[in-house]
Amino acid sequence: MIEELQIRVTPRTASCEEAIAHYIASERHMSMKRIQGVRIIKRSIDARQKNVMVNLKVRAYIDEPLRTDFLVPPVEYRPVDGSKQAIVVGAGPGGLFAALRLIELGIKPIVLERGKNVLERRVDVARISRQGIVDPNSNYCFGEGGAGAFSDGKLYTRSKKRGSVNRILGIFFQHGASENILIDAHPHIGSDKLPHIIENMRNTILANGGEVHFQERVVRLLIAHDTVTGVETASGEQYTGPVILATGHSARDVYQMLADEGFTLEAKGVAMGVRLEHPQHLIDEIQYHSKNGRGDYLPAAEYSFVTQVEGRGVYSFCMCPGGIVVPAASAPNQLVVNGMSPSNRGTFWANSGMVVEMHPEDLPQQYHKYKELAMMHFQEDLELRCYQEAGCSQVAGAQRMKDFVEGKPSRLIPPSSFAAGLQPSRLDQWLPPFISSRLRKGFVTFGRAAKGFLTNEAIVIGVETRTSSPVRIPRNGESLMHIAIGGLYPCGEGAGYAGGIVSSAIDGERCAEKLAEYFDAWQQNCK
Repeated sequence: MIEELQIRVTPRTASCEEAIAHYIASERHMSMKRIQGVRIIKRSIDARQKNVMVNLKVRAYIDEPLRTDFLVPPVEYRPVDGSKQAIVVGAGPGGLFAALRLIELGIKPIVLERGKNVLERRVDVARISRQGIVDPNSNYCFGEGGAGAFSDGKLYTRSKKRGSVNRILGIFFQHGASENILIDAHPHIGSDKLPHIIENMRNTILANGGEVHFQERVVRLLIAHDTVTGVETASGEQYTGPVILATGHSARDVYQMLADEGFTLEAKGVAMGVRLEHPQHLIDEIQYHSKNGRGDYLPAAEYSFVTQVEGRGVYSFCMCPGGIVVPAASAPNQLVVNGMSPSNRGTFWANSGMVVEMHPEDLPQQYHKYKELAMMHFQEDLELRCYQEAGCSQVAGAQRMKDFVEGKPSRLIPPSSFAAGLQPSRLDQWLPPFISSRLRKGFVTFGRAAKGFLTNEAIVIGVETRTSSPVRIPRNGESLMHIAIGGLYPCGEGAGYAGGIVSSAIDGERCAEKLAEYFDAWQQNCK
């Protein structure tokens, strides 16, 4: 028989299936010989108490052999005949999953990506750190895979009401991700693994009759009878079909294009702040309540902090254990930082965004003239200020964490993962006061909650501004089309409807499904 069991074991026991089998046999008072196999289905770490434990859901094969069936059934893709086609603008998670879902629904996707394929992107990404050169169409934000391609590949989301998280994880696994993403409570793929998986997804699209075009930046939507009929790119090419617009949170030219063409947009709040970097061993000691850190059987520790300061949230964002801090500008004259981790989370550092919630009404008066694009312009100006404070380079400004809180200069900056280099900078002085003052108070609160967290062994690096889209492209809650124009599906994080890889992928699938329902009506409207 096969039994599914919930067990709570030590990290050492959890690391070995044979040890898990011994534990089950002991608890069930049965011979070890009867347990012919154990398969872990779900895994989470409970580090709330001094003795860290691992919660497991396991499938025990008692008196019958272990099966290697799929935890999530694979999706079957069949070639599309091309009689119906749709345009997908952007090859991030929203766009890629929209394209794959369109194929399932019998519609040919034509994916248009302004940047390069995921492997060629690596060269341009490296040039930012090595030479300080930013290609505005190929960087950490633009190119195949979107902003998530060179990130930790975090797949944890709370967006479970709008679609199947397991389905999304299963598609990642089907395209080369480790089965661990189907098991771990906080799954991640890793910056070293994700590019190959994205390439496999592209190959699935191509093998089933879809198209993927790189270095094709959309500059205009084609409209007839209040319906989007296609797009035009910077190269002059035109493509016909209803449009899923999945351009990501940094495509400011797209927001400006929509505003110039009279599309209804909405201002949206964004969290901004800094990237905070600690030695990983210190985070391990704090989170696992041990001077010995994580030991031999626990992964690099994570953390999550949130508090309220003067009516606004202050919180950690995109925490990267065993990771690195990277320069994430998407245009010249910007300095933006982000974080990522390899699959083994094996570096000496831990980092996270530490950000302050901002609402449109929080902006200084001079930004009100930009109306719905006010937050976007504030982002741009803060990134320019950061670039200027760094001497118009990608050598980012940094300050020791405790010095930042106490308003002191940091003459020496500790070693860091940031490959472009760091220089001392008074972030406490040049960051906007409504951000810096709340960060300081938030850090004090976090230091009280976790002894040792507020330390000069940690550094703050500026600035972190790309936590989400600064604009929402409004859409009908039922049809998912733009509220005023037919045939246009604002999608994912760039449209203001997602906040990470999985939620963007879910939104991409939903947009594809609604487009398929509408396709025949779209053809009639275009006549």
